[in-house]
Amino acid sequence: MTQAKILENPVKQANRMLAVLVLMLASIFAANAAKAQITPESFADLAELVSPAVVNITTSTNLNARDDNQGNTPFDDLFRDFQDRNGEPPERRGSALGSGFIISADGYVVTNNHVIVDADEIVIELFDGGFLDAVIVGRDERTDLALLKVEADEPLPFVNFGDSDIMRVGDWVLAIGNPLGQGFSVSAGIVSARGRTLAGAYDDYIQTDAAINKGNSGGPLFNLKGEVIGVNTAILSPSGGSIGIGFSMASAVVENVILQLREYGETRRGWLGVRISDLTEDLVEEFGLASLDGVYVTDVPEGPAKDAGFLANDVILTFDGQDVRNARELVSLVAQAPVGGSVRVVVSRDGSTQTLLVTLGRLEDALQASATTAPNTPDGPAAEQLETHGMLLAVLTEEMRDRFMIGDDSNGVVILQVEEGSEIAEKGLRPGDVIVEVAQAAVQTPADVLARINSARDAGRRSVLLLVRSQGSGRFVALSISE
Repeated sequence: MTQAKILENPVKQANRMLAVLVLMLASIFAANAAKAQITPESFADLAELVSPAVVNITTSTNLNARDDNQGNTPFDDLFRDFQDRNGEPPERRGSALGSGFIISADGYVVTNNHVIVDADEIVIELFDGGFLDAVIVGRDERTDLALLKVEADEPLPFVNFGDSDIMRVGDWVLAIGNPLGQGFSVSAGIVSARGRTLAGAYDDYIQTDAAINKGNSGGPLFNLKGEVIGVNTAILSPSGGSIGIGFSMASAVVENVILQLREYGETRRGWLGVRISDLTEDLVEEFGLASLDGVYVTDVPEGPAKDAGFLANDVILTFDGQDVRNARELVSLVAQAPVGGSVRVVVSRDGSTQTLLVTLGRLEDALQASATTAPNTPDGPAAEQLETHGMLLAVLTEEMRDRFMIGDDSNGVVILQVEEGSEIAEKGLRPGDVIVEVAQAAVQTPADVLARINSARDAGRRSVLLLVRSQGSGRFVALSISE
């Protein structure tokens, strides 16, 4: 009896272990299968679910025949003859096609700004074939987004925004819109890349290979849950047709902009009031920083940052509790912060960290004020010029601004000529660039530049940092000054 018990326990134990092993393997297999998500069997259910909230958009604009550059038709001579006889050009109608999607039962519609800009009439076509007139609630040129409103007799089907930040490269997406005016069309693809930028400071595009063509602009990009994670905006194509490189503005940006347009009819972005640049290896060495993470403050004009005690040469490390890796991240964080809100910013200054409390202003107000402010030009002899280190320098006057198309936000010393083959030329400096600082000190005249260079050399330095602004963008250049 005892012997039988001894033999029985190992058998039961082995069976239990085998059962546990089988369950573990099954669980691992199921988890891996769910993660892999090999091509879905069909997108039909998803397309059927979300399509009723997608709309086609048609806009109409009055065109003046005299200004219409889309001519070269057999009727052009007729229009010109009519114009010459009557003195006034006839009105003609132009139309454009795009896409959009409904985000609320009471008729708010999201699309691209370029779809509806300058439109006199906007009509949306519903999935069921109905037509509704739309009015513009607000639009934002910087993110190319617009919010429309339609009135309907009954609640409209709508879709919700999803979290674009959790989308990964390789995730499946679905694009729906009105490509080339062909009507409702569905295309599937994957997220090809994240965090793409095209031309704006607030860009955060999802790149996808889902087919996007002209007419898809303003349409939604869906995840597999039927949530909008992007607004289809642009394609990269030498031919004008889809080659599998499309860009959708991420919903993390879109949702914030649309909320502001819905509430205020315009955007209200936060404004810190500093001029900034990404850190470089030279700056990291100069300030004894641990890494390239952070944003260098090149200048602090009048504004919220100056009131809060920010100084030129500060390095911003965190904004409102979030680490800041580069200038683009900081611009995005500030823009999304509430106007009038108080934010704690940690900066590195003179080898130690300080926390500054700043009350944010409104970017749009600051831009409008700067546009109406007289340019701040330095006093001094306009003809003062000086040659050093392969560049001819001059005082930045109104004449120089006009000559090189230098904006009012750039102040310093302008480069008139660059010697071919010089170190300055090799580092990409060109005539029209403006030297703002030398060795972290502002300069207003060529003599200032030379004095700062000589001072650094006398102190035993082998190089000096130049802060240079070119076409409104700032960057640092390390100039060798050793004998």
